[in-house]
Amino acid sequence: MKKAKFDASVFFLGTIVVFLGVGVFFTVLTLRADPIEEVLSGDRVINTLFIIEAKSKPIGTYVFMYYPVTRRAAIFDIPGEVGLILQRINRVDRIDTVYDPQKTALFENEVERLLGVDISFSFIFDDETLGKAVDLVEGVELFIPSSVEIYDEEPPILFPSGVTRLDGDKAQVYVTYEVPEENTEVAHFRRQRFFLGLIKRLGEQNEVLKQSSVAQIYQSLLKTNMNQRARTRLFDEYAGINMDRISIQSVGGNIREVSGQILLFPYYEGNLIKEIVRQTLSALTRQVEGDLTERVFTVEVLNGTGTNGLAGRTAELLRSFGYDVISIGNAEQHDYESTLIIDRSGYENMVKTFGDIIRCKNIRYESVDPDTLEMEPSLQNFEYRSDFTLIIGRDFNGRYVTGG
Repeated sequence: MKKAKFDASVFFLGTIVVFLGVGVFFTVLTLRADPIEEVLSGDRVINTLFIIEAKSKPIGTYVFMYYPVTRRAAIFDIPGEVGLILQRINRVDRIDTVYDPQKTALFENEVERLLGVDISFSFIFDDETLGKAVDLVEGVELFIPSSVEIYDEEPPILFPSGVTRLDGDKAQVYVTYEVPEENTEVAHFRRQRFFLGLIKRLGEQNEVLKQSSVAQIYQSLLKTNMNQRARTRLFDEYAGINMDRISIQSVGGNIREVSGQILLFPYYEGNLIKEIVRQTLSALTRQVEGDLTERVFTVEVLNGTGTNGLAGRTAELLRSFGYDVISIGNAEQHDYESTLIIDRSGYENMVKTFGDIIRCKNIRYESVDPDTLEMEPSLQNFEYRSDFTLIIGRDFNGRYVTGG
């Protein structure tokens, strides 16, 4: 009898152990299967691809890079007219040539190859679902610099200048309208501003989007490789980002006509944009006290050579790395042998990072009043000078300082 009781106790205890073991196993398995928790716990940058499409083609492609530890983010705009040797079709063509709304993996792979990063997640809005998504978050607020008045459309396309909140219908029109004479860069900038406003609003309204009645509708409007829980968790993270400090960097390049198409070929065979991405990722993950990493450093570019246009081209290069070039011009003389950086920022590490972009180690430091470092430039004095002055010498080949 005692043996029977003992056997029953052992069996009961064994059953409990088995259930506990199974529970732990499935808990661990669930955590491993949760893509967002796996990424967040991995101490790495989360790269998410956002696409706004119209007529089955992307009209806005953005890679959103976010580092959870510092809660900082950056965005890269990939214009559809970027010209590449596309692996799938083995010819030079627009990057969006390989875009298929039903199978976006090929397009995603080309974006990864262009930027030199891995993309974890993707979200796609088409022009119809975009408007519904905007209505779910009660509109998107953005600043329209110049009024839009197009009367040869039916109905007319009218947007007043200034800060405005677009509802779903207006948002759909704003991102999709096309004007033959509109500059391509202007169209890209317009859609970039909208995308920033949309991401900001989705983060602000994430608690509303979590409500079961809303969440199911919202999830149905997206084409994404994330489930509802993972998507909600990601936008919880986005809600903590100061979106007003984020600027969108666009792939820059040379315009050429190929087979009747106008293509944008990335500078230096695509190596420049990869380097810019590496610098950006380094800035996102750099952990320092205060708001130093949020600061945009100002630059003055002076041409110290006889090569026309070199200051302007260099300014464009530096802007692509996120610097605010406030002036360009000619140096007092045109026979500088060595490129020189004059630092007034007071941040030695930051000027060395700036110098690394063009491989310039020739730096001269000017003393500054420490009390003025954290002030707005316009408030410091009427003779405010940039943080860095770059004087281009003959040892600069348009990209790097050469020689010793």
